[in-house]
Amino acid sequence: MLDISSPVRVHLETLLAAHNDMGVCDAIEQYAPAGKPTAMNAPHVPKVAGIDPTVPSPAHTVAPTARSTSVPPDAPAPGAPGAALQDRLAGWVSDLTTLHELTGRLARTDTLDGALREVLRAGAALLGARRGLVALEPADGLGPDTTAGLGLSHADLGHIETVPRAATSHGRLLEDPLTGVPGRESELVRSDLLAEEGLDPQHRAVAIRLGYAASYALPLTTEAAGALGAAVWLYDEPAEPAGSRRHLAKLYTRYASDHLARLVELDRARTAAATLREELMPSRLPPVAGVRLAARHRTGPRGGGDWHDALPLPDAALGLSVGSVTGSGPGAVAAMGRLRAALRAYAVMEGEDPVAVLSDLELLLRLTEPARSATALFAYCEPALRKIVFAGAGHSPPLVVGERRTEFVETSLSAPLGMLACWEAPSVEFSPEPGETVLLYTDGLLRRTGEAVDRAFARLHAAAACVPRGIREDPGAIADHVLRAMLPAGPGAGDSEEDVVLLAARFD
Repeated sequence: MLDISSPVRVHLETLLAAHNDMGVCDAIEQYAPAGKPTAMNAPHVPKVAGIDPTVPSPAHTVAPTARSTSVPPDAPAPGAPGAALQDRLAGWVSDLTTLHELTGRLARTDTLDGALREVLRAGAALLGARRGLVALEPADGLGPDTTAGLGLSHADLGHIETVPRAATSHGRLLEDPLTGVPGRESELVRSDLLAEEGLDPQHRAVAIRLGYAASYALPLTTEAAGALGAAVWLYDEPAEPAGSRRHLAKLYTRYASDHLARLVELDRARTAAATLREELMPSRLPPVAGVRLAARHRTGPRGGGDWHDALPLPDAALGLSVGSVTGSGPGAVAAMGRLRAALRAYAVMEGEDPVAVLSDLELLLRLTEPARSATALFAYCEPALRKIVFAGAGHSPPLVVGERRTEFVETSLSAPLGMLACWEAPSVEFSPEPGETVLLYTDGLLRRTGEAVDRAFARLHAAAACVPRGIREDPGAIADHVLRAMLPAGPGAGDSEEDVVLLAARFD
């Protein structure tokens, strides 16, 4: 059975209801009265099923196309009673097919910005416009507030923003207190903008500058969320969409509003998770004599449980840690915050013994969150002595980068926290040379490459060994170089949901 999207179904039910009440011919006359065009008021090319992937030129600027002279022998004569009915039914099928394809394309968008631009493209195809603007401003005031344009540059959008809000078509809809009221469909047609009496002078100047003379605007509203924003399409010449075109555009924006409302909620959830994670991570790295620090972290699309930390300790010591909690989403972020806070407390009390720190952390994890596991690495540093004592729990080994060597620090194999009844592993002592940088990182840096583990380690070693001599004194530049070499497309590219954490400590 044909899967018909919601707006198409509503449109079809309307037509069938009209047919049941008054007959096919009467329904035709009500939907598209004889003598009235079914698209723009000016001539246009014949309508066909399907859509063109590119936005068509404005209908009012398209030259009429000659009717084909090839007529099937069994086709009804132009004046036959069934000819008009056939033409109208063909138009309905074309409209429904176009609407179905446009809503299907919109449903495949998974980002707010992509959905807004798809709404503008689809509206332009339905209404015969070339340019458009959509302003997203949810009525609850919780955001996100954003603007997207079609065929308009950033400078053009800036010019439009100089027009008083109440003078623009989308601004009027956004400021209308009845916009978003259930059951009220509103639109704003301005068929000859420059001929309007009392048109705002600034709006007139911008319209002349950008070259548009007419507009058609629709609100974006849902019954559940209320007003979300408004969209306006601009015409190069005075024009007005026909009733059938406006009807299709309203059906489309009704579906688009529901889709946008879902994406708004998703965007808010992602923003809240990212904000929570940023607040749980250290806002700045502490200044410690004898060592310079830099950190880079990128969160996956769902939010993960990777962390890094640098904590000044008694006797001019420094505690460094990186770790990763299993899972993703707000639960993993919250668990990461609890573990990081606990590790800081244990580090203050017994930081000179990294094994004891991780043993206490493992006991806490097993008692309070038995369904989770975590990997972690804790380093107790004495910068004045250039001495580091490591302990790791299922975590990747540190990497030291210097003028004479680039090598992984040998650490003993150990299980992740929460995987055994009692965790225990020996510590490793290491002494960096003056000018060497120690890199601590999470497994996400290796997994984001999409390669096997051994090849990912080899790639990381090669990236660190190729750090240019001119940036070796800057731990932040070293971290950036390694990230670019490991992830050329950027830490946020691809389908991986892994977090990326990299902590660099350069010893003077």
